[in-house]
Amino acid sequence: MATPSIKEISTQLESDNLRDRMVALASLREVPAEDAVPLIKKVLDDESIQLRSMAIFALGIKQTAECYPLLIKILETDPDYGMRADAAGALGYLEDKRAVEPLMRAFYEDTDWLVRFSAAVSLGNLKDKRARDILIKALDSEEVVLQQAAIAAIGEIKDVESVDLILRFAQSEDWLVRQRLAEALGHLPTPKSVSALKYLEKDNHPHVSESSTISLKRLEEAGYQA
Repeated sequence: MATPSIKEISTQLESDNLRDRMVALASLREVPAEDAVPLIKKVLDDESIQLRSMAIFALGIKQTAECYPLLIKILETDPDYGMRADAAGALGYLEDKRAVEPLMRAFYEDTDWLVRFSAAVSLGNLKDKRARDILIKALDSEEVVLQQAAIAAIGEIKDVESVDLILRFAQSEDWLVRQRLAEALGHLPTPKSVSALKYLEKDNHPHVSESSTISLKRLEEAGYQA
């Protein structure tokens, strides 16, 4: 099946039929970013929440100079928390270090846990140590998913100094928390990380034990010997 032209996609994005607009947006996957972003912008204010969400995600993948300010505006001003969360997530894909401070602000100031979760995940994706204090704060969240995101991000930014702070989660009742811990420790070469991973290798949940084995191997391959 032939790929539709830019003009055809543009016309289809103005269709009254939601399915047509969704197919058109999806077809931008093969279109260069410079041509795709002006078309993505056409549906950023669409009446369909699902289509808007797809468009925001696309801005994180199709990277041009326009994408960063567009995503920041959505993160900081959109009344829909789902769209703000999508923008926070897309900023992580964009990998623009300018996003660190807006994401930190969103974590501190946004009232919705989903936005804060997406901000924490993206701060990990950006691998910037400036996020450390926020991620440590997130470890004490009452929302388990925020704890998971913070543990993973601490691993992503390779914050070895925080190993002691995350080891308490080795006893978590939530196996996903223990799995995130096992994955994070694979990026944090310390004797305590190795000890904890050997303990987690015996975990009764297969995903946790498997992640622990992989992390131990990663530390070994990186040249770290306990």
